[in-house]
Amino acid sequence: MKDKKEVIKKVIDYIEENLEKEINLANISKNIGYSKFYLNRLFAEQTGITIYKYLQNRRLTIAAEKLVKTDKPIIQIAYEAGYDTQQSFSFAFKQIYLYPPKTYRDIGIFMPKQSRISMSYSCMFKYYGFIAEIKEIAA
Repeated sequence: MKDKKEVIKKVIDYIEENLEKEINLANISKNIGYSKFYLNRLFAEQTGITIYKYLQNRRLTIAAEKLVKTDKPIIQIAYEAGYDTQQSFSFAFKQIYLYPPKTYRDIGIFMPKQSRISMSYSCMFKYYGFIAEIKEIAA
């Protein structure tokens, strides 16, 4: 179990260090030294979210913070978040934050949607998932 947590920690560290660079599952797996299929399965098993979704949510969370705390143009924030167009960024942003980027900026309140995962959080997630299963069985 400790080995799995160490692998996931390495994945998270790699993602966090390279959020504003072009990374994908193939890059991550090459850097970590495991197959992309194994890594993605292990990551989802340990955290409850896929690597792709975690990466996307982290980038959008940082973008949301930049929208509120900086005057950078939305298109620049979109590029920094890894999107090729403002339209694709706006679509993804609205799915997570329920508002388009301009409206979110005008509201001016930053609410993180995906904080960095720590392995202690992962353990809590599994614990609460276990409790939910027990309650469902008991009902």
